[in-house]
Amino acid sequence: MKFLEREYFCPMGKRSNRKIFSQVRVLDAGAKGKSVAKAPDGRVLFINNAIPGDVVTVQTTKQRRAYFEATATEFHEYSEDRITPLCAHFGVCGGCKWQHMNYEKQLFYKNKEVQDHLQRIGGITAEEVFPILGAPDQFYYRNKMEYSFSNQKWLTRAQIESDEVVDNRNALGFHIPGYWDKILDLKECHLQEPLGNEIREFIKDKAQDLALDFFDPRAQTGHLRTLMLRNTTLGQWMVLIQFYEDPGPLKDQLLQSIVEAFPAVTSLLYVINQKANDTLYDQDIHLFHGTDYIVEAMGDLRFHINAKSFYQTNSKQAIGLYDIVKDFAGLTGGQGVYDLYTGTGTIAQYIAGQAKWVVGIEAVPEAIEAAKANAQRNNINNARFFVGDMKTLFNDDFIQAHGKADVVITDPPRDGMHKNVVEQLLALGAPRIVYVSCNSATQARDLALMKDHYRVVKSRAVDMFPQTHHVENVVLLEKIG
Repeated sequence: MKFLEREYFCPMGKRSNRKIFSQVRVLDAGAKGKSVAKAPDGRVLFINNAIPGDVVTVQTTKQRRAYFEATATEFHEYSEDRITPLCAHFGVCGGCKWQHMNYEKQLFYKNKEVQDHLQRIGGITAEEVFPILGAPDQFYYRNKMEYSFSNQKWLTRAQIESDEVVDNRNALGFHIPGYWDKILDLKECHLQEPLGNEIREFIKDKAQDLALDFFDPRAQTGHLRTLMLRNTTLGQWMVLIQFYEDPGPLKDQLLQSIVEAFPAVTSLLYVINQKANDTLYDQDIHLFHGTDYIVEAMGDLRFHINAKSFYQTNSKQAIGLYDIVKDFAGLTGGQGVYDLYTGTGTIAQYIAGQAKWVVGIEAVPEAIEAAKANAQRNNINNARFFVGDMKTLFNDDFIQAHGKADVVITDPPRDGMHKNVVEQLLALGAPRIVYVSCNSATQARDLALMKDHYRVVKSRAVDMFPQTHHVENVVLLEKIG
């Protein structure tokens, strides 16, 4: 079987520390998209560009007492699970690290990692483990993409070693892993619907026609800084351009050209941001055209999504995830529910029709404002939302004021739940807890703290991000006794 060769990128460590191991068989998939093998001395090898079943020669990039990190430099035998990556940028771009592994095996290793974490970290084996829920779309599934402008385009090794003169170093794309100041100039990305590629390339070309300066990350100068594209299953698109220096009338020319070229762009926004970082959450966002939101559908519900809103990045698979949550919660119409880390209240509103009442808690004020507004638009009258730090707001007084829930749904960030939250859950003693996690390692840690009081009845992994190692997991806990 012939596979397309790619130029794999990996920043190397100090030359004196490098080792070469030949004829290494890759055994397993590990954390962060790396594969696992054994070095001749018995130490673990984490390899960043191979998959289980490959036989390779590797060069180490980092050495520790218990392991090496390495890059495969030669392939002696390809895994039967290896496929040709679809994307021309594979191996250089930092995303889609499993695009060279067939999808069924991606699901297998994701599910295996989740159950390994539960058993190894949490000392837990779920009473019933359901098959992982694969995504309906393996490509073009993301509803949000963020790109960076730069006048320091990343040059491939072939370009550097050739006689080619690169006059134009402007780029619009992703950061090269390990290099904060170098941007991969994307030609085509397979994560968002194809119209996203057209919009991105149009903006880049038009900006250069207008002689706008792309951002210089070292000098902290330039006009164009970042581009965010969001879209919904209803066909609406949001474009937000972040400027560093205000280009004056040229800004309006660029934005107006987008309006005229892309009728699907129903929300066109811009920001002027001269902070040291490009985060948007403390910035004033200006509306140039259309509305300051786009509308997403989830069943009969409609959600307004603005530039700062959190919304599940895979819209179609989010419905599958929420259906599992609803099923595990076992709601029959008479239960009170706490939805911890509610975000913009999507889970709370999705299950509200089967609950007596729902209370959502979230630390981000803008998210709670959006949750309240969306609930009102969806005519949901039995859901209330409160803003505050979870570890301090969710306490005995809060529970006394708002009711003792029969079911708790918790969907914390990657760090998992604060120990105060775990302690309060144990004090509350709800008959059922549904724990949704984007990091099964911290989920397992939290479950270990609860296993004397709750048994893990069900577990089901959900693939929200095909072609990557990321995976969500949902568990159902029931009170013991």
